[in-house]
Amino acid sequence: MSQGSPGDWAPLDPTPGAPAPPNPFVHELHLSRLQRVKFCLLGALLAPIRVLLAFIVLFLLWPFAWLQVAGLTEEQLQEPITGWRKTVCHNGVLGLSRLLFFLLGFLRIRVRGQRASRLQAPVLVAAPHSTFFDPIVLLPCDLPKVVSRAENLSVPVIGALLRFNQAILVSRHDPASRRRVVEEVRRRATSGGKWPQVLFFPEGTCSNKKALLKFKPGAFIAGVPVQPVLIRYPNSVDTTSWAWRGPGVLKVLWLTASQPCSIVDVEFLPVYQPSPEESRDPTLYANNVQRVMAQALGIPATECEFVGSLPVIVVGRLKVALEPRLWELGKVLRKAGLSPGRVDTGAEPSRSRMIGQEEFARQLQLSDPQTVAGAFSYFQQDAKGLVDFRDVALALAALDGGRNLEELTRLAFELFAEEQAEGPGRLLYRDGFSTILHLLLGSPRPAATTLHAELCQKAPSQGLSLCQFQNFSLHDPLYGKLFSTYLRPPHTSRGTSQTPNATSPGSPTALANGTMQAPKQKGD
Repeated sequence: MSQGSPGDWAPLDPTPGAPAPPNPFVHELHLSRLQRVKFCLLGALLAPIRVLLAFIVLFLLWPFAWLQVAGLTEEQLQEPITGWRKTVCHNGVLGLSRLLFFLLGFLRIRVRGQRASRLQAPVLVAAPHSTFFDPIVLLPCDLPKVVSRAENLSVPVIGALLRFNQAILVSRHDPASRRRVVEEVRRRATSGGKWPQVLFFPEGTCSNKKALLKFKPGAFIAGVPVQPVLIRYPNSVDTTSWAWRGPGVLKVLWLTASQPCSIVDVEFLPVYQPSPEESRDPTLYANNVQRVMAQALGIPATECEFVGSLPVIVVGRLKVALEPRLWELGKVLRKAGLSPGRVDTGAEPSRSRMIGQEEFARQLQLSDPQTVAGAFSYFQQDAKGLVDFRDVALALAALDGGRNLEELTRLAFELFAEEQAEGPGRLLYRDGFSTILHLLLGSPRPAATTLHAELCQKAPSQGLSLCQFQNFSLHDPLYGKLFSTYLRPPHTSRGTSQTPNATSPGSPTALANGTMQAPKQKGD
């Protein structure tokens, strides 16, 4: 494959108003009546036997995994295992793993292309990552090393298999862990073939196979050649997808085990040789490989990703939460019997007032400690555990529904705008703008900051006036609809807020797809 270059690369953000790719976080399983009958019968007869036998094989893997590392010191485990341990245990785990997937119904693994040697491509990148069955790709790759969470070491059998694999472990609770992982990946990738290949799922989480999520740069930091590996499940019914919203673990496992035969296609693409620019810039490298794999799969490459625990989609030049935490906060407060409109916040415009959890409970008239802690956690806290009361005031005003969008955006401006250093009037600067979008739309602050800089390019100052902010939030063809969607979610006849279905016409996803219609109010 020819080298990529910065000149070939274009941003993955869709242009404003252009159709965007489908929502990759939602999987809806539609079965006909005949298919439902078939799954009921096979689910009662075939699935229990398959799952039971698969679990037996899973536990048979443990002795082979334990034997490979038994008696070895931590220092010895820093080098690849060789000799009889490698021969006996590696072949044992490989054979039993294939048997495990066979018992679950994966009768055929079809391989296309040629797997590169560890010298040609020290790193393998597999996509799309759509299910917990995806480790089946390890089999035609001859069990390469993987990157996993350190917490998985405590899981029975799985922990033993990770030690057997000499996996690279990352801890979410240790800030220095990521730096050590980067160093270890670079050490193994540049060992000149001494270490087996390292396999990454660069999306970092599961999607529904309809689009590629944004690739994380971890697999590309070493700047070495990588081989893309495509995973497809060409079955008549997609029972394997395990997305953010859709069938859960047990249902996916049961439905897949109920299939008479499941097929997996694993395709090795040509090795991607990075250009000098890509070797120096892991993000550029990741984006270019993502585009190559998306083109081979025939699906879009997106910048959708998980930020924290929330899925983020792209609308125009802005990233927004698929379901803003503001909606969840509304559910919590209404469950506690609180009407946001009856709360007298008393927040002062353009003046920060930091409050703790006790004052937060007093202001919102909440008494249940669990409800207070849950509601308080929705707001960004400083190093002392305090939140800005302006954030609370804006969130409550948005949830109240008593203000129209023009009044709500005016309130947001008044709360966060600052006096100009030179000249009269007040402007909305970067921090205030990103806070508003983070609160109301769930936008990551870096994405909001970038958009603010673009909006200010046409302005003589580094801030937005009230007129400019409302032109953006109310009258822009794309972002105006975005605000109306997130700040006026559909209501039931009793007036309680409900989250729109992710694929309904009045949803953020529909807006990203260019099919958005302004939602209609019911029973306000």
